[in-house]
Amino acid sequence: MKLNKYLLVLLVSMLPIVELRGAIPIGAGYGIPFWTNYAICLIGNVLPVPIIILFATKVLKWLTQFRKIGPFFQRILDKAEEKSKKIGNVELFGLFCFVAVPLPGTGAWTGSLIAATLRLKFWPSIVAIAAGVAASGIIMGILSYGLFSLL
Repeated sequence: MKLNKYLLVLLVSMLPIVELRGAIPIGAGYGIPFWTNYAICLIGNVLPVPIIILFATKVLKWLTQFRKIGPFFQRILDKAEEKSKKIGNVELFGLFCFVAVPLPGTGAWTGSLIAATLRLKFWPSIVAIAAGVAASGIIMGILSYGLFSLL
């Protein structure tokens, strides 16, 4: 069971929407020590980032061509474009801040889509997103481990 809970936390941290923000509380609930949980979630959340940056807009644009599912994927592209406008001229710092805020829709997946939409440089984008995920993980760790220690 020990390996299973670590693997579950890793896989949950890789999921869109849930990401590290949902995986850290799960790991805390399983009693995984903070730094171990943090490292697993950080790795899991950052692993998909290069793939998303390289292929996201291409795949989403292709999916918009389908009559039944196209409007859904067009909304995803429109949402990414809308969020990318909020970043403004401070692109990489804005990307970091956007990903660092632990709110729904502001994680590594959306940050990667924004980086791809804005055509930001590949490696600086990965660094900014990873730093944002790291900051978000610290915030979630404080919230999660503080809450579980009170209970």
